Amino acid sequence: QLQLVESGGGVVEPGGSLRLSCVVSRLTSDHYVIAWFRQAPGKEREGISCLMSSSGSTRLADSVKGRFTVSRNVADNTVYLEMTNLKAEDTAVYYCAGRREDGVDDRRFGILGLNSGWYNYWGQGTQVTVSA
Repeated sequence: QLQLVESGGGVVEPGGSLRLSCVVSRLTSDHYVIAWFRQAPGKEREGISCLMSSSGSTRLADSVKGRFTVSRNVADNTVYLEMTNLKAEDTAVYYCAGRREDGVDDRRFGILGLNSGWYNYWGQGTQVTVSA
């Protein structure tokens, strides 16, 4: 079982930065894939980033490359989404999601990592609003 708690959302002006945190609590020593998704009003949920806990491999969506980075602090069981040069279109509820790795390889991670249907644990979400 996996519990995910997001924090760090807020209101920021265009061009500003925010860092979102996802604290991961798990009952076993299994490795997990942790991802960030976002959903704006009236739009489908969009995969932003994903990270494999066993290897630290990461993947970012093309829409945020060059502006967002994903990282982790193993000691604190926290995955971060660092967002810079924020734009109005980044306004959304941001969710942290997770699933057991179950031996997933890099190829499958690359194909499925940003697919919301692949994940079975979700946080409650944190609102990010980019507005002047």
